[in-house]
Amino acid sequence: MEETVVEEPTPPPAQGEEEHLSLALVNSAIAMPGGHTVDRLGTPAQTNRWLTERGLAPVDADLREMCASQLRSLREQIRSLFAARAAGLLALPAAVTAVNDAMTRVPTAPLLQWDEKTGPYRATPHPTTQILDHALATLAADAAELLTSPEAERLTACGSPPCNRYLLRRGRRHWCSTRCGDRARAARAYARRTQPATD
Repeated sequence: MEETVVEEPTPPPAQGEEEHLSLALVNSAIAMPGGHTVDRLGTPAQTNRWLTERGLAPVDADLREMCASQLRSLREQIRSLFAARAAGLLALPAAVTAVNDAMTRVPTAPLLQWDEKTGPYRATPHPTTQILDHALATLAADAAELLTSPEAERLTACGSPPCNRYLLRRGRRHWCSTRCGDRARAARAYARRTQPATD
């Protein structure tokens, strides 16, 4: 039986997502107005699609719930690191460990291989069983790179509740999308109109 996935409309990518896969990962669970969340990694099929769209898995990877769960877990660990960095707080050691563990799951250098007919060559092994490990390592390495780069100074949470997305701030903009900016401006205008007059 084929799994049916209904996608809810989501905002466009936040600033920085196209350059940093880890930012796109953290923003793959989106808090929406009305108290519900759209999780683009909610099912194995959605997870496979998300990874495929970013060149981290083939279309036919046939990921299972265990794989989707591992990716969601890494997402939460990276999210906590981004939150700590944006707020200027100390990171949770478990989150740092999770990112380091993910980065060391696969070899980063091409390994020496030996073919009977053609002899020695170097290649990085990525058999089907290691697709997820490769994706996790890539995402974790991107998060580590972002957190240690000068761009980390621009990392911020969207300033429009209930949105939970992160972005790389450019200028004064603190919203991940036009929709969030409009919502924040409307909330400020409403607060000004309804604020009691003071003498």
